[in-house]
Amino acid sequence: MPILPTISTFFILLSAILVAIGWILIVRGKKAAHKKTMLAAAISALLFLTIYVSRTVFIGNTSFGGPEDLKIYYTIFLIFHIVLATTGAVFGIVTITLAMKRKISKHRKLGPITSIIWFFSALTGIMVYLLLYVFYKGGETTSMIKAILGF
Repeated sequence: MPILPTISTFFILLSAILVAIGWILIVRGKKAAHKKTMLAAAISALLFLTIYVSRTVFIGNTSFGGPEDLKIYYTIFLIFHIVLATTGAVFGIVTITLAMKRKISKHRKLGPITSIIWFFSALTGIMVYLLLYVFYKGGETTSMIKAILGF
């Protein structure tokens, strides 16, 4: 298993676990612990994003290496994951911003929605990782820089 995708997937899993813990903490009325845990979840997600973007730019993305007849299903699933992850990231930024600006009423309404989107984003991201590196051998990898500059 390649190390960078494994590390970045770990950070997404950690982020989802921390969001779940943060949700439990706020239900129990532990506001300070909730805040720290949710910020740790955001930092974990940011670490994922940093590793993912760096790997995409300098090393590249790995294509699906599984059976050709499954490629279309993988591609549809991947698009679904990308839309979900992007939506989750935007919701996450808005939700954190609302909390930091002390707009707690709006934060309370948006937080559970954001968390659910994030859980599904993490789950589908882990599935993409498993499909690319565990269940099947990854396909070709081409770096964005090589693709753009042609070398």
